[in-house]
Amino acid sequence: MKNDLLHTPEGVRDTYGLECAKKETIRENILNVFHLYGYNDIQTPMFEFFDIFAKERGSVASKDMFKFFDKSGNTLVLRPDITPSIARSVAKYFSNEDMPIRLCYCGNTFINYDSLLGRMKEVTQMGAELVGDETSDADAEMLALVIACLQASGLKEFTVEVGHAAFLNHLMQGLALDEEPLKELYSLLEAKNFFGVDELLEAHHIDEQTRNIFQKLFECFGSIEKIAEIKKITNREDLIAPISYLEKLYDILKCYHMEQYITFDLSKLGSYGYYTGIIFQGYTYKTGDVICTGGRYDHLLNQFGKTAASVGFAIHLDQLMLALSRQNIAVSVKDSYFVLVYERNQKAKAIEYAAGLRKQNQGVQMMKRFVEKSLDDYIAMGKRFYAKKVIYMDQAGNLSDLYQA
Repeated sequence: MKNDLLHTPEGVRDTYGLECAKKETIRENILNVFHLYGYNDIQTPMFEFFDIFAKERGSVASKDMFKFFDKSGNTLVLRPDITPSIARSVAKYFSNEDMPIRLCYCGNTFINYDSLLGRMKEVTQMGAELVGDETSDADAEMLALVIACLQASGLKEFTVEVGHAAFLNHLMQGLALDEEPLKELYSLLEAKNFFGVDELLEAHHIDEQTRNIFQKLFECFGSIEKIAEIKKITNREDLIAPISYLEKLYDILKCYHMEQYITFDLSKLGSYGYYTGIIFQGYTYKTGDVICTGGRYDHLLNQFGKTAASVGFAIHLDQLMLALSRQNIAVSVKDSYFVLVYERNQKAKAIEYAAGLRKQNQGVQMMKRFVEKSLDDYIAMGKRFYAKKVIYMDQAGNLSDLYQA
């Protein structure tokens, strides 16, 4: 029984030691970028009413939420997504604000994934939301911001793949398919199964021009010039407009000198149903999952009583750390503490010395020497716990460095 108590539930884990220090460093570096772009911090509750994340909000499925009840019988959930929480907050505290609002956050989200998927059920996200700006300038700023954040983490090789929710939504709406084949089509698109898509469309007697557009989706991705080729095979303005918008967006990104990190894919599906405009995901090598997701959601705040166009993203911090580790990218943690080992008769002097170091903003861990422990034991301990230096104060009050990292 005692051994069982040492284990965490499936899908969650402890973070400690050097890993924890690296995570904190990355968090601080990304937060600094948020602040440099003028974003203000916001914290929302870890659990909220179920309706905040209900199906019509476009968040995760109800079966994948951790649900419980309060004493009044209200259904509560651990937040599976932070964006709806921020939308609620903005509608509550900034209901009359008619200027753009820039907010940033760091927090954990909880999704009750099937155990067979092998995914963590608690993850740390850092993100930013720009509320009240519907322009392409806002979308470009958001993409520039996510690229700057990934650079600040230490990542060097990555790409941010951009699509437009309106393109695929308009294309799908024109098919007049029933719910089941439409669901199947979405699944085939997500799996990039071109042959399956073509077979399904042919079986439901979809016209040849539309089928050609779907075929082009799998051929025309990558550069802005590639997706522009789709404009040559259709005269539908509802399909041409999203492509033209992405071309305009790309021109703005050139001003940021960040266009080299951007690729395009019009077959991209948003991770949440509330996306209405651009959608994007960040990828790097040696990791099996995306490192960031984001997009425009112009109607989400309407559901909380405020009309405001919005765009935002979330960086999946744990996945980012995994990528950095597998790519052997060093994360320089901030200067660690000193360990001050002192003899019992020098307690007062040791306390005074440690206080002086702390006034100089140097962390100190005081360790009264136990007779059964050798100085080598304290040196080994300092190495295990990533101390910057181990200092020894002997019985005469003299100081000497036993170890320095």
